[in-house]
Amino acid sequence: MTGRLILILGDQLSMTVASLAGGDRSGDVVLMAEVLAEAQYVPHHKRKIALVFAAMRHFRDELIADGWRVDYVRLDDPENSGTLGGEVRRAMARHGLSRVVVTEPGEWRLLAEMRSWDFAELLPDGRFLADRLGFAAWAEGRKGLRMEHFYRLMRRKTGLLIEGDQPAGGRWNFDSDNRKPAAAELSMPRPPRFAPDAITREVLELVAERFPDNFGVLEGFAMAVTRADAEAAFAHFLHHGLAQFGTYQDAMLLEQPFLFHAFIAPQLNLGLLDPLDLCRKVEAEWRGGRVPLNSAEGFIRQIIGWREFVRGIYWWRMPGYDRENALDARCPLPAFYWTGKTEMACIRACVEQTRDHAYAHHIQRLMVTGNFALLAGIDPHELHEWYLAVYADAYEWVELPNTLGMSQFADGGLLASKPYAASGAYINRMSNYCSGCAHDVKAKAGPRACPFNLLYWDFIARHRDRLVRNPRMVQMVRTWDRFTDEKQAQLRRDAGRFLDRLG
Repeated sequence: MTGRLILILGDQLSMTVASLAGGDRSGDVVLMAEVLAEAQYVPHHKRKIALVFAAMRHFRDELIADGWRVDYVRLDDPENSGTLGGEVRRAMARHGLSRVVVTEPGEWRLLAEMRSWDFAELLPDGRFLADRLGFAAWAEGRKGLRMEHFYRLMRRKTGLLIEGDQPAGGRWNFDSDNRKPAAAELSMPRPPRFAPDAITREVLELVAERFPDNFGVLEGFAMAVTRADAEAAFAHFLHHGLAQFGTYQDAMLLEQPFLFHAFIAPQLNLGLLDPLDLCRKVEAEWRGGRVPLNSAEGFIRQIIGWREFVRGIYWWRMPGYDRENALDARCPLPAFYWTGKTEMACIRACVEQTRDHAYAHHIQRLMVTGNFALLAGIDPHELHEWYLAVYADAYEWVELPNTLGMSQFADGGLLASKPYAASGAYINRMSNYCSGCAHDVKAKAGPRACPFNLLYWDFIARHRDRLVRNPRMVQMVRTWDRFTDEKQAQLRRDAGRFLDRLG
């Protein structure tokens, strides 16, 4: 039988990926390629590019050790065509092969391209709990999609945190226990650091040379780039972070970028970790009495609930979902999302942390950078491309619904039940950012007022007719309606001045 070319993408670094599972070591050739088109379709963070290339090169060696014949094309190969399609065709010619097999990619633009390859066989990605067609069948015809309903299906399907036929602890969701601000004096674990080996150091030099102007810093890079190191990082979280993870998962602190978070999403989304395996290990910690239920449930909900849910939304609504803009937000993304040069201490802290680590946790993304963009009317597609570029865990299938749907309400409420808009009081309650800010978080109007306060009421006023029909927002609309005409006018004027300066 004639062999095949097996194409492995940079986020398919799993021995169990479908294209490998059906492969033949004696006749097939595995192709992996670092291509410029994938490295620069958005201006990716330097650490993200380095992580992907270093992980790919280590996975190449893992495949070779497992008996596979691997054709690996480096970015600096002078014959590199710069595109996946070009490298597939070159490899087919090199090896005299006429067939290509590839596991479906995680982004619509690549899937559309691969469907045009008449020589390619595309296999479904079985590394997720919910297949795309099954999710679409569940979603079709529903008036509204709520993650909680989907999450309960996933809990029953996996048996995670189920006792008999009921949820452990008598509740499906312990999110109400997971909203405590953190004190700076808490003892918090730091994620383990992995010194770059020769392969990773070579990649770091390549990225520094080829992408010198990209956002982010490479100095101090110590991320897990192998399966063994990724598993070691998760084991460290299980033993040192998980117990407090649930309680403080929404907290934000200066000088504490990680708090009790696992910081393994980049490796999980690359394929170096198995999501169900992670959840079973977390469940075992709870059943062993070593962590509380709210922490175990909070982690598992993020993986089998939210992560699977947003992937289902993405494939169900694409193509076109990335251009939805239900609130007609048109303002350009402010430059300080790239520079961090702003008097707003919370934005500055989150952008600088993102620059240094290619990481910010979900509340920093949702309630600081995302909340500001929502209130200011920033174009959601521009914000989407920023998130996709700057975070090491960002792939379109997971990032786009979180940005367009959850953060910006650009899909009109398909994913989220309300716009996640908040004034400065929320940020002040959940962080210590406001104590060193040039703005006064308690001021509702005037030149020193927190911009989140000004913009919050302006947002309510701009979208009053839509929000008054939302049961979770109607009370804030009624509050706005009770303001005097003079107060409303002052708030709108102050917000308008701020937005004019922003523009």
